[in-house]
Amino acid sequence: MSTPHTDVETTAAARRPTTPDVSFVVPASNEREYLRGTLASIEALDTAYEYETIVVDGGSTDGTQAIAAEYDVRLLEQAGTGIGAARHQGALAADGEWLAFVDADTELRANYLTRLLGFLEAEGLAAASSRCRITGPVRGKLMEATINYVFPRLEYPILPGFNVVIHREAYERAGGFPNVPNEDTAFSRALARDHGLPTGYCPSVLVESSGRRIADCGLTGTLWHYARLDVGRVRSGY
Repeated sequence: MSTPHTDVETTAAARRPTTPDVSFVVPASNEREYLRGTLASIEALDTAYEYETIVVDGGSTDGTQAIAAEYDVRLLEQAGTGIGAARHQGALAADGEWLAFVDADTELRANYLTRLLGFLEAEGLAAASSRCRITGPVRGKLMEATINYVFPRLEYPILPGFNVVIHREAYERAGGFPNVPNEDTAFSRALARDHGLPTGYCPSVLVESSGRRIADCGLTGTLWHYARLDVGRVRSGY
């Protein structure tokens, strides 16, 4: 498994004086168009839980870092390449008991954290995702239906990387997000199949995520993209 380099001393120096309950990790690479909506939705959460937000920037050149600086976040420069590496770097720098991975084009509703953590604790789960709404083209509804109705029913549920909350101990036990294609599928299977950790979907929580890939590539092109990624995942040993 590929593990991105982390400067332990820099990370330790960045620790906050109070330990948050939850750390949001947001990977971002040239996300100027979407990042503001994501960070604003995190900032507007209605919850009693203490949380922090970490943005891991993958060398953006479009002003993404300036947008992140408008919000109360810790901004990290990604040490390697790949979204799996970005997620893992953010997790290593995080202080929270729970890790919430949200992509830079995903927006949360105000009740997201309270309801999802309540669900995790009530059901005794190590990790969970929730329902999603894919915004944009109508063709995105097929992907939306797959995530909402197929992924939760799999023997080993796939937890999409753009919307997943996991207990830190479970994350560490599973080895973290690997830096391979379809890293969220690989990680989900490591959690449930390889380590027997209980995971699931919360039916009462909804997030909205961009259907931009479908808009740009069409449904067939998008399906082909993810099929190729999954071949790469399998070839990588996951």
